[in-house]
Amino acid sequence: MGVFISIDYGSKKTGLATTDTNKIIASALATVKTKEAISYLKKFNQQNPIDKFIIGEPKQKDGSPSIVESEIATFINLLNLSFPSISIERYDERYTSKIALNFIKQSGINKQKRKNKSLIDRISATIILQSYLESKNNKS
Repeated sequence: MGVFISIDYGSKKTGLATTDTNKIIASALATVKTKEAISYLKKFNQQNPIDKFIIGEPKQKDGSPSIVESEIATFINLLNLSFPSISIERYDERYTSKIALNFIKQSGINKQKRKNKSLIDRISATIILQSYLESKNNKS
């Protein structure tokens, strides 16, 4: 039984989150340099089989694709080549960075650590994954 991995793609850094094997709870995994994300996921997959990738789908307020969407499409192609047997789903990630920042503020983390974009990326990936899991459970 494998896990789901959520990917909050960024041009420079990418946030990752994972589920437990029961696919109930999402947990922050790592923030990696985007150019190293595929190799990180290959190593992770050797120890923890991945069943599915959930990739954040950034959209403008009006629902149109974000400017980074073409980069994400290229990344998805690389992911498909590297993991041909693992399915990929997209999930709306609007406002996850704002939600993550609010979560960090409410948790009492000091201002210096709040500015750590890597932390925001990991938490955003976790929010994307937990939201995805909840949406699937609500449909069951």
